[in-house]
Amino acid sequence: MLAEINETDATGEIAAIFEDVRRLWGVPYVSAIQRHLATRPGVLEWAWEAVGPAFQSGAAQRAAHAAVQGLAVPSLAAIPREALTLWGVDDKGLAAIRGCAEGFVRVAPINMMFAGLMTALLGGASPGGGGGASSHEPAWVVPPPLPAPPSMVAPDKLDPAAHGVLMRFATMNDGKPFVPGLYRMLAHWPAFLAHLATVLPPRLSEPAVAQAFDLIRKRIDDAVPGVLAGLPSAPTKRPMPTAAERTHFQSIRGTYRKTSPELVVLGTLVADALPK
Repeated sequence: MLAEINETDATGEIAAIFEDVRRLWGVPYVSAIQRHLATRPGVLEWAWEAVGPAFQSGAAQRAAHAAVQGLAVPSLAAIPREALTLWGVDDKGLAAIRGCAEGFVRVAPINMMFAGLMTALLGGASPGGGGGASSHEPAWVVPPPLPAPPSMVAPDKLDPAAHGVLMRFATMNDGKPFVPGLYRMLAHWPAFLAHLATVLPPRLSEPAVAQAFDLIRKRIDDAVPGVLAGLPSAPTKRPMPTAAERTHFQSIRGTYRKTSPELVVLGTLVADALPK
């Protein structure tokens, strides 16, 4: 798995950035992209100094959420409550699963915007020096945080069958498997995750779903220049990451560029399939 700093182990400036991310993203956890960048000396600190103002103003979140509106994808079959019971999912578990799905639908597009802004700046783009959020738009209000999700299961702690199911959701990056946090949370209910491992992969090959993934990526890409224009023009006090770090980030970004649209669409499908 990719290296990362656990939230409970973060100290100093990294801990402060993690707290900002939790608050501004509106979820009680920090995503893997920030936890991984925190392991790269100075990278997360530079990134937050450079792009943080766009998230403080809400311009980045507003644009990210607009990018995932109006998607048309075929739904999953409704999951009967009796099936959930057989899979060991009680009412508390159902609420937790729904919260997991809704959390990643909220977080994934914001992380795509975060990565898109970083990519632009690392590629030589300059902030526009604007004032952040448009004066014609209502002030950004951070949404109430979702309930704390279940912990992320460590793949090596699972029995062989459950581990095999979880790894069906893995994407390789630099020769190491990366499993999005959604599936590591849902691994607390192996039978339910096994159901998803059966019904979700066929969706990935459907034209309407592939088009939705491409549309999310295009909308995020198209929104980045506008958000960048609102960032302060003052240069960051920290040096830009080295060429080696920029190359590493592009590899990481490629993984998230693939998995983040999937989390938006598949998280929505899972939430909609659960009993009301």
